[in-house]
Amino acid sequence: MHDSPDQQQTAGSQQDILLPRAPLLLSGLRFSVWISPDGESERIANSEAAGRITLEPPVVCHGKAIAHRLGVDPFPCYDVLELIAFTHPATSCTPTPRGLAAFLGAPEPTSIEQATLLNLHTAEAMLRELAARGSHFDPHAAEAARNMMAGGWLWGSAVLAALGAEEIYTPNPHPSKALRVWERLEEWQETPPEVPQGHASVQPEEARQKLASLLGEGSEQRLQQADFTSAVSQAFAPRQIAGEPNLVLAEAGTGVGKTLGYIAPASLWAQKNEAPIWLSTYTRNLQTQIDGELDRLYPEPWKKKKKVVIRKGRENYLCLLNLEEAVSALTARPQDAIAVGLMSRWAAHSRNGDMVGGDFPGWLAELVGRPRTLGLTDRRGECIYAACPHYSRCFIERNIRKARKAEIVVANHALVLMQAAMGGGRDEGALPTHYVFDEGHHLFDAADSAFSAHLSAVESQELRRWLAGAETTSRNTSRARGLKKRIEELVATDTKTAEHVEDILYAARCLTGDGWGNRMIDAQPEGPMERFLLQVREQVYARNGENSSPYSLEAETHPVNPELLNAAKELKESLKDLLEPVLRLRKRLDQRLDEEAAEMESETRRKIESTCRTLDQRALGQLEAWISMLKALEEETPEDFTDWLSVERISNRDSDVGLHRHWVDPMRPFAGTLLSQAHGVVVTSATLTDGNISTEPRTATDDEISPDLQQADQADGDEWLREWIGAEQRSGAVYLPNSPIRARFPSPYNYEEQTKVLVVRDVRKDDLDQVAAAYRELFLASRGGALGLFTAISRLRAVHERIGDPLDRAGLTLYSQHIDGMDTSTLIDIFRAERDSCLLGTDAVRDGVDVPGESLRLIVFDRVPWPRPTIQHKARKARFGGNFYTDSQTRLKLKQAYGRLVRRASDRGVFVLLDPMMPTRLTNAFPPNVDIHRCGLAEAVGLTQEFLKPRSRQNPE
Repeated sequence: MHDSPDQQQTAGSQQDILLPRAPLLLSGLRFSVWISPDGESERIANSEAAGRITLEPPVVCHGKAIAHRLGVDPFPCYDVLELIAFTHPATSCTPTPRGLAAFLGAPEPTSIEQATLLNLHTAEAMLRELAARGSHFDPHAAEAARNMMAGGWLWGSAVLAALGAEEIYTPNPHPSKALRVWERLEEWQETPPEVPQGHASVQPEEARQKLASLLGEGSEQRLQQADFTSAVSQAFAPRQIAGEPNLVLAEAGTGVGKTLGYIAPASLWAQKNEAPIWLSTYTRNLQTQIDGELDRLYPEPWKKKKKVVIRKGRENYLCLLNLEEAVSALTARPQDAIAVGLMSRWAAHSRNGDMVGGDFPGWLAELVGRPRTLGLTDRRGECIYAACPHYSRCFIERNIRKARKAEIVVANHALVLMQAAMGGGRDEGALPTHYVFDEGHHLFDAADSAFSAHLSAVESQELRRWLAGAETTSRNTSRARGLKKRIEELVATDTKTAEHVEDILYAARCLTGDGWGNRMIDAQPEGPMERFLLQVREQVYARNGENSSPYSLEAETHPVNPELLNAAKELKESLKDLLEPVLRLRKRLDQRLDEEAAEMESETRRKIESTCRTLDQRALGQLEAWISMLKALEEETPEDFTDWLSVERISNRDSDVGLHRHWVDPMRPFAGTLLSQAHGVVVTSATLTDGNISTEPRTATDDEISPDLQQADQADGDEWLREWIGAEQRSGAVYLPNSPIRARFPSPYNYEEQTKVLVVRDVRKDDLDQVAAAYRELFLASRGGALGLFTAISRLRAVHERIGDPLDRAGLTLYSQHIDGMDTSTLIDIFRAERDSCLLGTDAVRDGVDVPGESLRLIVFDRVPWPRPTIQHKARKARFGGNFYTDSQTRLKLKQAYGRLVRRASDRGVFVLLDPMMPTRLTNAFPPNVDIHRCGLAEAVGLTQEFLKPRSRQNPE
């Protein structure tokens, strides 16, 4: 029971606290728990709960998830997550009962009624903490709460009472100082140029000693981890010949400890040579893990803050100019006050302004809306750099400068490749000379994205908005003000600059405009770009014959329909007409830097330099690529590229139309831009090679390393070397004149004893009723802790619809990507915290999940994850060895999925594939000695139940 009178007093704090007299609510798939303000607990149907919440706001955890479950969105509520975000900005907790318990340091709830009461306990704890701190500890909290109350924040009265502040209601408050957080952020300062880095090497023995010191006395000494450290240390020797980096390809099975294994020599090199080492990953999850491991290297927080920098693309960080405009808009949009208030609280306490995988709670965007949270990042390339009034406080610019002086930079593949493609830059400084690429099996995909070009409706529309500004005032954008508005001071002071800008705006009318989708359907295009895209759409649909298909469609470019070719020629000339004034403007700005050098103010110089940079990034390169692609329609696609046409579809509607160009082998430009300028590179992963992980660790000797992989394959018949062919192709090593060092270290785990692999042979994978029944029975057999993987979102949705209710009846909660309205990281956090829950997902879950312990004990894959038979895959299949390439791609996906099961020595798990057509040749995706058991569903259910029967819970971890 809980007792929450209107003015309940809580003793033991410096200030009385007020808890709202409101019911508590926890909703499941089938029913809800409702606890009245007088403490009466009821289990009611969700339909009844949906009616009650419209009459009195309840206290809940994650109101948006409940709204989705009850079918009532929005509804007023006291969401304890909002109170957590206010009281503990830049701190997250898992938005579930167990997550709240862990956040409070309370025992886990043993019943759903106890779980419901956690909402009250959390609210009381947060208000107590505010009361204990008082307004002197946080002088801006009360003022922020008042602003949020004007937007309808229900917690406002309780928060102000806890802070001992007076309630002051202002219908349309002037944006207060509490929200103007940018005024309180410390300015960064330009630093002197970096000293030239040294070229001292890291010897294997000293790397092993560094590893031992990181592990600490009494830690388990793993020989494989030390050997791994020795192997990768060879990348940190001086480069002997320009264009020939010291490249180490190191495969390390799960449990080897590769993160600390490469941190040891990497940190030594950075300290010796006074230069940063860049550690790059593919997923945000691993960036966070690496950051955590670096606590061993820098145990003092102040030192780590100085020595370690997390780097991501600009689109991941809060833009202070966007935040300022959101604050200024509150007089006209008071309903945004809650979101803007919580964003200001977070920005004032954030480590680095990172909103995607940093200290920004993933659920906050879901609670208060994406436009006023994630929408405040620079996702449209609108940054004006030095022309911004917040440039000297900008999170991104601060991070860039900190990275120059840091020892360890934890980045991601996308940012690293973008920097390499652009050759660094004035703000970024010189490119790093040494890299470690973890999750190296994803380098190919990252390069494929980085070095591609897309002439599409959406890309064209974005460029037009960037140049000309928003065409309508109804769009909920951040700063789509157009080039002329962004550089109005430069335009006003130079006639030639103004003329070139006007010419650009006139020529930009050839690009896609707002409302293009309806004009495509009506066959009423406006301008050369839309006429071209209409013909692209016609050719795609004509050659697919699937006009009603809910899926995206594509078609080859050749032979080209005559109408499409004519439209391409017209568009090519129009893009040249746009490119010409952009080039003239770029040249004129360079001239002004030279001609006005003596009298030009520093601020004007910075604005000109920023404008030149953005013109290069957002316009010149894109326009030149588009013109080249259109020219290929008249002739033929260069042999290094694949061009194709596509119509992207979402929910049976066209979402984009365009012409695409990708490298057949994106590792060629990767090698040319990054590897060739690097001095030392480590590429590591648990799944680099195509075949079995050897039972013995091994590093290639000098005699075995051959510059010609195919020759080594044919001459010696060395199976070990043959397994590295794919790894060298996917890492770009084949484009270097020197050969890499190859090293492989098997996992120390006993997969034969810890796992079971089952291939179910009597479930028809094209019958979704049978597939859903298989998932249901297997999830029930494992008693939760189950991850269901799918090769298509439509199949995931169909299974979710069929199994959610029966699992809920068995006490198992089902979560699903693409259905629950939460971002993937939040879903994984929930899955990790709720030990007996179930999760359905696609590739993003397969690659990003790291769930040790009993929370993940079963993986069910709906079918063999063959690559989609796209035009791009067809080209790569022809280039890389036909079916061998297809098998290699599939095998790596199976290895990655299976590798999620065992994350530490005590883990156990079952891997089930619901595909009777699983070929024997792919079974070497699994470790040697693991039995691949083909059986019927009934037997698979029995084996799963027996293998995962509960063990002693005395020490489940």
